Amino acid sequence: MSEQRQPGMVIVGGGLAGATAAATLREEGYTGPVTIVADESETPYQRPPLSKGFLAGKEGEDALLPYPASWYPENNVEVITGEAATAIDPDAHTVALAGGRILGYDKLLLATGATPRRIPFPGVDLDGVHTFRTRADSIRLKELLKDGGHRLVMIGSGWIGMEIAATARELGNEVTLLGLEEVPLSVAIGAELGAVFAKRHEEAGVRFVLPSSAAAITGDDGKVTGVTSTTGVVLPADLVIVAVGVVPNIALAEDAGLAVENGILVDASLRTSKEDILAAGDVANAMHPITGARARSEHWANAIAGGKVAARTMLGQDAVLDDIPYFYTDQFDLGMEYSGYAALTKGADIVIRGSLESREFIAFWVAGGRVVAGMNVNVWDVQEDIKALIGSARTVDTRALANPAIALGDI
Repeated sequence: MSEQRQPGMVIVGGGLAGATAAATLREEGYTGPVTIVADESETPYQRPPLSKGFLAGKEGEDALLPYPASWYPENNVEVITGEAATAIDPDAHTVALAGGRILGYDKLLLATGATPRRIPFPGVDLDGVHTFRTRADSIRLKELLKDGGHRLVMIGSGWIGMEIAATARELGNEVTLLGLEEVPLSVAIGAELGAVFAKRHEEAGVRFVLPSSAAAITGDDGKVTGVTSTTGVVLPADLVIVAVGVVPNIALAEDAGLAVENGILVDASLRTSKEDILAAGDVANAMHPITGARARSEHWANAIAGGKVAARTMLGQDAVLDDIPYFYTDQFDLGMEYSGYAALTKGADIVIRGSLESREFIAFWVAGGRVVAGMNVNVWDVQEDIKALIGSARTVDTRALANPAIALGDI
């Protein structure tokens, strides 16, 4: 085994958080060694296009790359691909790799992401049953869906499940969607708003069997032929996708003695319980300084913000992850952006500006007289105003909030 002679900044994880951290280190003037360790054999990439434009064939490989492949050698960032980190020694400040190499580090960032949750449905190992997470998953599914004609059963009615369902239907495939909610997306945005997305899917021919999951996946000669729902509905299928959430990749951290609970526990500056080790992205369960609660976010904006904060903390700067959480979705002709604190929306009043029927509206979650979250659907160039309302924490007039004639900046 060989050891890196000059310790520097080591980033474990080849996703958006890790790539952003590496770029931020260089932008902030750090000139020492920066190494990214990625277990996938890919240039560091981002995930949002995988279930949207890339899957639909509307976007190419470039849409997946936060930085071109050439950026890394040009900025003296070593990227080790196709090789997992297997152990951390916090006392020795080293990371062991699967190939036997030992990397010393001054600071270590864990951006190890998450893995699709696997539920042991009978028949889950049949040919034609897929999970969805990686670039390879998206390429495989794109090839299957592109010519249409498949009978797809989607297990999972969250954002990824709904996005894949929309794309698959647009490409001419039959789609049936199972989920544990009575209305898809209702856990995230409530039944009234979830119904807006569900109705658009139904208009496009997507069938919902809700609330239900899979009791069994059936097959013949090793290949999937159908799904039997927990409500007894038999659904013919030659393609099944299981999208029932993800599990944070904490094994490396846990084995090293880091504190973990629904991810790697970090403070608002993304420091873990071990000195000189940080965590960011999907795997980090961070204390948010505004809500006073921990949150583990799997969204694109959190990966970018977390990568920047982690890098600055690694450099000894004062940095906290206090961004207002943000995500977006595209489903058929529905485009949506959401900003806000999910932890503060429980029991909040929902105020609508615009029309749910026309599918052009902004929904505000108002708690204690202030806006804690806002979602714009097919209404554009309003995110900065929504974030300003949330960030101000001021008491608002809900009548003005609902009135399109009053500019958001004047409320």
